Parts: sequence; structure tokens; C-alpha cells
Amino acid sequence: MSAKALPFTLGQLETIAAQVGTPFHLYDEAAMRANARAFYAAFSWVPGGFKNFFAVKALPNPHILAALKQEGFGGDCSSLAELKLCEAVGLRGTDIVFTSNDTPADEYREAARLGALINLDDISHIPFLEQALGGKLPEFLCFRYNPGPLKAGNAIIGKPEEAKYGFTREQIVEGYRILRDKGVKRFALHTMVASNELNPDYFVETAQMLFDLSVEVHQKVGVRIELLNLGGGIGIPYRPTQEPVDLARVGRDIKAAYERTLVPAGLAPMRITMECGRMITGPYGYLVSRVLHKKATYKNYVGLDSCMANLMRPALYGSYHHITVPAREGGPRKVYDVTGSLCENNDKFAVDREIADPAIGDLLVIHDTGAHGHAMGFNYNGKLRSAEILWQGGTQYRLIRRAETLADHFATLDFPGLKA
Repeated sequence: MSAKALPFTLGQLETIAAQVGTPFHLYDEAAMRANARAFYAAFSWVPGGFKNFFAVKALPNPHILAALKQEGFGGDCSSLAELKLCEAVGLRGTDIVFTSNDTPADEYREAARLGALINLDDISHIPFLEQALGGKLPEFLCFRYNPGPLKAGNAIIGKPEEAKYGFTREQIVEGYRILRDKGVKRFALHTMVASNELNPDYFVETAQMLFDLSVEVHQKVGVRIELLNLGGGIGIPYRPTQEPVDLARVGRDIKAAYERTLVPAGLAPMRITMECGRMITGPYGYLVSRVLHKKATYKNYVGLDSCMANLMRPALYGSYHHITVPAREGGPRKVYDVTGSLCENNDKFAVDREIADPAIGDLLVIHDTGAHGHAMGFNYNGKLRSAEILWQGGTQYRLIRRAETLADHFATLDFPGLKA
């Protein structure tokens, strides 16, 4: 399989490693910003301006959120902590979408305090939200639509009809009727039915589905949807043989569907938004680790100083992440299982993978960890979460999250004699 290029040199990586230790996640700020601008360019036609609400769960670091805010992004949140991160970088009001998912009342109250657009997940959440907010609903609300068997999902998110998320079509119509009768004045509609999808037609079909549903709601309830959130799910080319989604094509084809459906129905202009996270930051993050051991038994193994606590996607989903050994590329290659140090046999970054044959002590780079990498970390086996570094070119970088210490790990325990 062909190689993936790295934007930095081995010397630059060793300089950072000498300062912060390994493992660490490294993010390319300039590449993230350029990608954000290309995304917006593809949807420059949207009336009132396109907006992407960055999925905070993908990379919940305020330094990243602040950079994306400068590029015009909002925040897509589903927890109290994510709301607080958005507030900390200056996102408020309808620069935030709060998508409900078995949400406690205090989190709804915090979303309302910030003026976020609340996106309800079920028709039963309408009275729950009303009660949580003291008997009065916000004037602007959104519903999450689950099309069930009308739309195929994919391997990560599963079949829509088996997913816990969203309203049925019948519930959507009834839900807007309830909101209308309760005095809600402004309405939005959202769906999210795939994750890490590389077929550009999928997103055009999703847009067409929501355009058609907006027309149906208007005809049956008299409610005018003013904002459509097409969800996220745009994938990235984890494998060197894959190609990124053609954003310009997606933008053009969604525009054609918009003009074909909403304009003759008298529902234009309508704001179009999305909530992509992975495709914005994913390709521009790297987990940098050091080779600790090489083992030859029934198979050949390369053991790293990182583990699935630093990147769990391969163990959780069987996901592919490309691996580069900067000091050895162009030299001999060998098939290995690339493993971590957890006491779990599925703690593997790659299985039967041909890589440049490393030496003990070499740095090894795992690609495309800028989304759902550090964010999914955990402390099983007492493993400590790694540092996050924002690389700004050359030898310029910032530590945007220090590595955890044993003192951090034990901080919530009250037990005599337990010290870091």
C-alpha cells in the first residue's frame, strides 16, 4: 500500500518529543484552517451564509475550537462540558446547536441560558424540556429526524431503524404541530444517519430527503422550516488508496436540489448548515509514539509506548489508521501487529500490517487521529492520557493540553497514603 506524506520532518518530531515526551497527539493548525475555508467555499451559495457547527466531541480542545471560531464555525454539543467549552471560546446563542440524547434537565437549562438552538431527539422530550425550563419553551427549536428504513446507514452508525436517535416521519409532523400550538415561532430540522461516509451522493440524497420533508411539514402543519441541519458524517480517506469527498461537487448538487425543491414550494430562502467534525480536523492529527519492544513468537510484534487508551478506534471498530516510521521509510518493510501495553489482547493499532521495519527507540506516527482520537481516551489499567500539541509549522508549536499525571488520576480518590 502506498505511503501517506507527513507535513513535518523527523527532526521536528524529535524536537517536540524531547520537550513533552511520548506519546502525544500533534495537530496541524494551518491545514485545519485551510480545510475549513475549502468547506465554506463549497457552500458559499447558501442564502444567509453557510455555517458548520463543529462536532465538539471529535476534538474537544478549546484551542482548536477557538481557531475554528475564527474561521466562522459554531459548535455542535451534546453535553454540559461541551457547552462550557463553547462558552469559553466565545460561542453563544445560535452559534451553538445542542442535540439532545437522553438529556438531563440541568443540561437543557444550560443550553437555554446560552441561547443555543436546542435539537430535540424525541416527541416525549417536548414536555420534558418545557418542564425543565419552567413551563415555557424557547421560541426557536429543532427536531432530529430518523428516516428509518427510508435511508440506509453505514457500518459505524448502523441502520437508522435500529438507532436510538430521532423522530419518525409521523412524529415529526405531529411534533411541529405541538410546537406551533404552544407558541413556538421559529423551526429547524436536522438529521444524522451516517458516519465517515465517502460517497458524495449520500449527502445529496440526505439533503433532498430533508427538503422534501420540509415541504411536507409546511403543507400539513403550516410551519415554515427556516434552518436545515444536514448533519455531519462526511468521511476522510484513512487509507492511502481512498479519495476525499469532493466538497465542491456536493455543494453544487445540493444547490441544484435546493432550487429544484424549495424554490418552487415557496420555502426559499432557507439556511443550510452542517455539523461536521471528523472531516475538518481528522486528517490533520497524528499520534506520535515510540517503539519500546519488538517481539517474535507465533507472529511479529512492534510494541509502542501508546495504547488504545490514546486511540481506541482500531480496537473499537476495527478501523484502519495508516502508520509511518519516519526514520525507516524507503527501507526494508516487514509485516507486524502493532500493539500497545494494555492488558487486553485487542490493544492493537494494526494487525498483519506491512510497515517500514522500525528499530527499538524509533518514533512511529499513526495518521488521521485528529478526530475521535484523544477525545475517546480513557484510563483503564491506570493509563494516563497524553499531551496534545498544536503545530504551527517548522519548529513552532504550542502545548494545548499537558499529559496527565498520576496526581490527576488519583485526584478524585480519598484514601490515606495514596500519592502520585
